[in-house]
Amino acid sequence: MMHQLARQAERLKNVELISISLYGDLEIDKPEYQSAFHFNSLFVSGSIRKAVGEGRGDYVPVFLSEIPELFKRNILPLDVAIVQVSEPDRHGFCSLGTSVDIARSAVNTARHVIAQVNPQVPRTHGDGMIHQDSFHAMVFQDVPLHEAHFSDNAGAAEQEIGRLIAGLIEDRSTLQLGIGSIPDAVLRCLHGHKDLGVHTEMFSDGIIDLVEKGVINNRYKSVHPNKTVTAFALGTRRLYDFVDDNPSFVFLDIDYVNEPHIIRRNAKVIAINSAIEVDVTGQVCADSIGCYQYSGVGGQMDFIRGAALSEGGKPIIAITSRTAKGIPRIVPLLKPGAGVVTTRAHAHYIVTEYGVAYLFGKNLRQRAKALINIAHPDDREMLEKSCFERFHNFSDV
Repeated sequence: MMHQLARQAERLKNVELISISLYGDLEIDKPEYQSAFHFNSLFVSGSIRKAVGEGRGDYVPVFLSEIPELFKRNILPLDVAIVQVSEPDRHGFCSLGTSVDIARSAVNTARHVIAQVNPQVPRTHGDGMIHQDSFHAMVFQDVPLHEAHFSDNAGAAEQEIGRLIAGLIEDRSTLQLGIGSIPDAVLRCLHGHKDLGVHTEMFSDGIIDLVEKGVINNRYKSVHPNKTVTAFALGTRRLYDFVDDNPSFVFLDIDYVNEPHIIRRNAKVIAINSAIEVDVTGQVCADSIGCYQYSGVGGQMDFIRGAALSEGGKPIIAITSRTAKGIPRIVPLLKPGAGVVTTRAHAHYIVTEYGVAYLFGKNLRQRAKALINIAHPDDREMLEKSCFERFHNFSDV
């Protein structure tokens, strides 16, 4: 559908495109289409990062759980919703498949709804069922879904982080997993656990083996027991086939899945999220590199807060101590222009390959000391010097 829109570019002007994560070759994000299309993104993924950086798109900071409110209250009015769905079943219902998240609310509120009907979209249970009569137009397109291979990116540091986080997870915990190689590394370390549940905004292939083994059975969850709750899934074809017509998975609207007061009703919620950098006081930047918009707020704060309020819950920020280019992730100060997604008051656990820093209840100097202890060894002297300058009395912490 995006490529077909590009073909109509000469007939269009200033069409606002609203989305969250977009993957693959969109075509319409290229500079030659900037007079026809403008992205107003609720999460900046790789496909439109350049467009936003060059001013051909914008970014709206918003909690993932609150995006449906933007549609319902006409703050971001939708003229047309374009969604990808499965083929109609014998009752005439199509499924939003792996992406219910904000798509459900978009369909409910847009004046016109166009469905790209793709037989390769799995039929998933939950809020994603839409009758074919609800669509103003249906376009058939038999194409493979975009695949992501997060496990392929896991190095030694990510594997150690996975091991450390697995040590924080008790039996009968309920898991929330962010995107990337670290969540999958955590899952690979959980095969000795028992009776785990999942209530998450998304998941990938790492969940499959644990479900098949019975480690994840959702038996002790308070909210939707015996069901894995999610809003979307992103992974390989194996994952998409696994959730196809699988009643143990429910794909629900994001304003429910990511509602902190729903999340907290499960006990022992483990929220695992990543970041770009963390300063020595515990401020977490997860959406930008300085002023450069890299991603978005997403659902991090929804689950960090929900896990903190859950009985026995643990909100975790997991990062490697340095980037692949050797740039420190634990820093004295965030880069100028950096966005604070998780505030220092919300940060509880920070995990790197060098250990776990528990920040809840600690003062600024104690936090700095705990974070220096899990920073890269070659960065610790620099961090200590900056803390002596900032806190004056740092040696007796």
